[in-house]
Amino acid sequence: MCGLTGFWQPGAQADALAPVARAMAARIAHRGPDDDGVWADAEAGIALAHRRLSILDLSPAGHQPMPSASGRWVIAFNGEIYNHQDLRAELERAGAAPAWRGHSDTETLLAGIEAWGVDATLKRCTGMFAFAAWDRAERRLWLARDRIGEKPLYYGWQGDTFLFGSELKALRAHPAFTGGVDRGALALLLRHNYIPAPHSIHPGIAKLPPGTWLALSAGQRDAAPVAYWSLGEVAERGMASPFAGGDDEAVAQLEQLLGDAVRGQMVADVPLGALLSGGIDSTLITALMQARSARPVRTFTIGFEEGAYDEAAHARAVAAHLGTEHTELRLSADDALGLIPALPSMYDEPFADSSQLPTHLVMKLARQHVTVALSGDAGDEFFGGYNRYFLGPQLWRKVGWLPAPVRNALFRSAPALPSGLAARLGAAQAHDKLHKLARVFSGRSIRNLDDLYCGLVSEWLDPAGMVVDGHLPPNLLDDRTRWPQLSNPVARMMALDGLTYLPDDILVKVDRASMAVSLETRAPFLDHAVMEFAWSLPMHMKLRDGRGKWILRQLLDRHVPRALVERPKMGFGIPLDDWLRGPLRDWAEALLDESRLRREGYLDPRPVRAAWHRHLCGEASFGYRLWSVLMFQAWLEQG
Repeated sequence: MCGLTGFWQPGAQADALAPVARAMAARIAHRGPDDDGVWADAEAGIALAHRRLSILDLSPAGHQPMPSASGRWVIAFNGEIYNHQDLRAELERAGAAPAWRGHSDTETLLAGIEAWGVDATLKRCTGMFAFAAWDRAERRLWLARDRIGEKPLYYGWQGDTFLFGSELKALRAHPAFTGGVDRGALALLLRHNYIPAPHSIHPGIAKLPPGTWLALSAGQRDAAPVAYWSLGEVAERGMASPFAGGDDEAVAQLEQLLGDAVRGQMVADVPLGALLSGGIDSTLITALMQARSARPVRTFTIGFEEGAYDEAAHARAVAAHLGTEHTELRLSADDALGLIPALPSMYDEPFADSSQLPTHLVMKLARQHVTVALSGDAGDEFFGGYNRYFLGPQLWRKVGWLPAPVRNALFRSAPALPSGLAARLGAAQAHDKLHKLARVFSGRSIRNLDDLYCGLVSEWLDPAGMVVDGHLPPNLLDDRTRWPQLSNPVARMMALDGLTYLPDDILVKVDRASMAVSLETRAPFLDHAVMEFAWSLPMHMKLRDGRGKWILRQLLDRHVPRALVERPKMGFGIPLDDWLRGPLRDWAEALLDESRLRREGYLDPRPVRAAWHRHLCGEASFGYRLWSVLMFQAWLEQG
């Protein structure tokens, strides 16, 4: 796990290439504290820079940027190719292997590119990665990103200079960078609490979409990403040709595939552990790790003083059953709140998933003991773990037949509904869920489950209207012609979460939170063989008896007593609503000051102040909605 950056500026002064690239890489030193390197081609005007977190081949043979054996290619690579030994063997059988200089996956990747080309090599790779590769023979720059988007890559033209890098802060270090705020991206932030790819907060700078590569030649400014793998197509194929075996066969095959992914991701030349919340996903990954380890796996959990948000006791019980070497850190509100000033720098662009706080803290704890940690991320998206996958259809069956005006009137009064009626609507689990339903139904026309899904994954109902001169740029949620063609509406929800929320929220959160402390995280559920198998499973193997992740529960039963993990889904949250009314109130009030908002000229103060007032007086719980505004304001303040 590392960081990469660089730029292409034909005609640039030769003696400026390396110093500028080195300065760009210095901004992301946290991603790779073990080594750094710069490579430049003065004649072409291109420079690549790299920061290394040594995981495989700790010797100088793993140094980057790395030239290929022939010297034709030079690469700056971030990530891991888990099957690189298999790729080496394939190259050797074909007589295409060079005289290996070391045992790094970077060297394997270069040899594959020389033998097979970029696209064919990417299709062979199992892993998480982003890279920039320069073809010296054709003077062509290639950028690529892993299938699901675990590793980030930003790029774009600034004047006559093409910039690229793992994080925006590296691009900002280049003299050509102009900055600014993309008001369309700001509107998307207010809707989603994150900025979806390909957009970024800065005009002219994009995120390379997952599963794509981009090739840029001299004199070309409009190169477009090309897909080598598509989650949408995987979902369509899986649903069209579902797994034909029975329940026991499906569980056995999942154990084989997921176990193989875990084994492959446990390969490291540095200490390794697991992030354990005590929920189904992280417990299953930890159990499979322990079954493949000759010594106790190191596990890490964060506990909170607020009992409603504390899963530490559950994780402790799981760790005791599995026999892991467990480390737990119990935190107060002050511990989490003290991290808030660092968030704008850590995330580079406004990012408003408040679980970023505990996520970073557990990464910081783990890094004190290990360099690599496996996680249970993505079990929800591929195996039906989110409540909306079964509560949404239940709710729609109960109210979808009502005329739209009656439905809307019913849910406008939802927070005041008697608990019995709320329970029959399938929405009595939390008061804020009723408030969310009321907002969804009162603020838009809900005609079907797709409309309901779009409402449930949106925070502010009119995000473009909140931004001065705002608009919503083209995006997947609004363009249903680009949605995967799936007849099952719940399958569409899951596919859209996998295409948007997973790469643009969950994986961004994990990457920045871990890389800020130089910790590599790995997610076996994101092995593409596991993802493809998951999409071949019939829905009844995911959602059954009113709950999600049926097949994961069956597999986990083979390793852990169900009583240790059987409880309502909690997520990894914080008591944000209460904190904004309490210890964070003064901080938030300063950022949401009406005169300040008007002076800055990005946000309309009226809806912001109205929501803040209703939140403070207890009329509504708008913490998660306000968090997007607060994170933008904090980012803007930091400059």
